[in-house]
Amino acid sequence: MNLFAKLGTTGLIALSAVSVMAPSVSAAGLSSKVETVRYEHHGRDICSPLMAVRKARASGIRRAEIAKITPRRVVVVGRSHHGMERMVFANQSDCPVMRR
Repeated sequence: MNLFAKLGTTGLIALSAVSVMAPSVSAAGLSSKVETVRYEHHGRDICSPLMAVRKARASGIRRAEIAKITPRRVVVVGRSHHGMERMVFANQSDCPVMRR
């Protein structure tokens, strides 16, 4: 009879261990989290046409207007004391002058 009591006690301990282990395994569980990387630009990284015209006017070109915009450059044409002038700006955020 002593053998059956030990087996019963061992069985109860095993069942209680399984019931305790199941919630801890499910709580630790695998998390499937998908993260996406965003490449958003908060500021403008291109030369705005208005800024290019303002810079051309500040450097002495009158009646400045945009002639051409490409992915690499912004071309502004207008008049100066010497006749028709053309300024080329890089299409970057601060409109650096490439050629005059």
